[in-house]
Amino acid sequence: MPTFSAPDGTRLAYRVIGQGDPLVCIPGGPSDSAYLGDLGGLAAHRQLIVLDLRGTGRSAIPEDTSSYRCDRLVDDVEALRDHLGLCRTDLLGHSAGANIATQYVARYPARTGKLVLVGPGTRAVGVEITGEVRREVALLRKDEPWFPAAFAALQAITEGTGSDWDAVAPFFWGRWDAVARAQHAAGRPGNQDAVAHFGAEGAFSPQGTRAALASCESQVLLLTGEFDLNSPPASVAEFAEVFPDATLVVQPGAGHYPWLDDADRFLTATAEFLHA
Repeated sequence: MPTFSAPDGTRLAYRVIGQGDPLVCIPGGPSDSAYLGDLGGLAAHRQLIVLDLRGTGRSAIPEDTSSYRCDRLVDDVEALRDHLGLCRTDLLGHSAGANIATQYVARYPARTGKLVLVGPGTRAVGVEITGEVRREVALLRKDEPWFPAAFAALQAITEGTGSDWDAVAPFFWGRWDAVARAQHAAGRPGNQDAVAHFGAEGAFSPQGTRAALASCESQVLLLTGEFDLNSPPASVAEFAEVFPDATLVVQPGAGHYPWLDDADRFLTATAEFLHA
């Protein structure tokens, strides 16, 4: 597995999958990027450069835990671009990784090509996702057999009286079947320091990021699932308005991992956008 050196000397790893023009992929979590797989077959259309964020996967644990902060992870993406010898890079960010990608574009607009944000976290631009919005999305699943227990846990979380995130896991998948259960178990973040410091004070500067993105020349695709509790369609639509040239796609029947829920629909949207 190839590696490179971050600005602070931490050795970071990445995977190369497929052929064609490079697409740098930034996982969420922060967790092992293995959960991205080949993004439903996107590697048949682009060469995926899949970064293991510091302290996850095969990347080294940094000496300075404050370097896990989202805004500082932008420097790791820039170091990867430089290591690959790319003048400009197309980026894909999933979930929390979308916050990193968004701040990268704001900081390095001339070095960014196209931008794909999948099930994006919205903290980088200050879009608040309320409990009411999450509950509205959750109610779309009211006929599922697991719904009563999962919805009760969600209500407790949004009201500040509970924290059983495992109980609400079914809401993150288009189908809560054996495959989804296995993927959920395998995708849990393993480095709690990285999780704890990701959103620490100073990690996000929404006003400055929005101001920078107002003149963004990159074409942007924001794709979220119809059932995505983490990134509800209404909130992602608000996110899309931040960019001058953004396309919003809501994938029917999908949750937070749309390439697993329906790879064909996911590829139709992402591959066509990247080829256009």
